[in-house]
Amino acid sequence: MPQLRRSFLKNWFAVEAIPIYAVVGVVVAGGSWYLTRLARGPTVVWTKENPTPWNDIKPDEGTKLLTVNQHFDKSWERRKL
Repeated sequence: MPQLRRSFLKNWFAVEAIPIYAVVGVVVAGGSWYLTRLARGPTVVWTKENPTPWNDIKPDEGTKLLTVNQHFDKSWERRKL
């Protein structure tokens, strides 16, 4: 029985490929961890209660991450459809 098992493992995969399997496994695990971390971030919203949030922006509200000029024009107007 041990000889049958040894022959099965010998023909199942090459011993030289074990480092490749290990590297690919680490990359897949790291990538899935990173995507999970990004998906659970504070800026990601997974609700559908407001499908068009860009229609609720007020004229004096800034939406950029970095704004060099902090003055917002009050005469700008957006009408809801």
